Amino acid sequence: MKTVVLRGVSFTLALIFSVASFAALPRSEAPETAKSYIIEPKNGAVVTSPVTIRFGLKEMGVAPAGVEKANTGHHHLLVDFESLPPLDRPLGADVKHFGGGQTETTIDLEPGEHTLQLILGDHLHIPHNPAVVSEKITITVEEKEEASE
Repeated sequence: MKTVVLRGVSFTLALIFSVASFAALPRSEAPETAKSYIIEPKNGAVVTSPVTIRFGLKEMGVAPAGVEKANTGHHHLLVDFESLPPLDRPLGADVKHFGGGQTETTIDLEPGEHTLQLILGDHLHIPHNPAVVSEKITITVEEKEEASE
């Protein structure tokens, strides 16, 4: 019984220290006027898979992850997220990272309705302060029609 309690205490302490370490991470500043957006597809578009997504950014520049330069960052794509991930820590594996500074991607999506949204991350993958987040768009992916012979 004591072992279980000690493990629980160890886990709790580890959790507290990891949360505290996130709180200590500095957040890069972003201009209030900075804007991230999806150039294409447009909101409401009906597309087939694979889907090409082009990223837009105003009032800031794009730089690869690891490059610490004021007013720059790199894109992260959220596919089918109901809400934003925590904005005070590095974005996790559940988002698509474009740490090379890419401004477009092509992804496979199943037929149906999907949402897409961008978040700009700094050199450490942490969203800026204030966060530079695009509007969430909705697209519908239709099945490709088979070519007739």
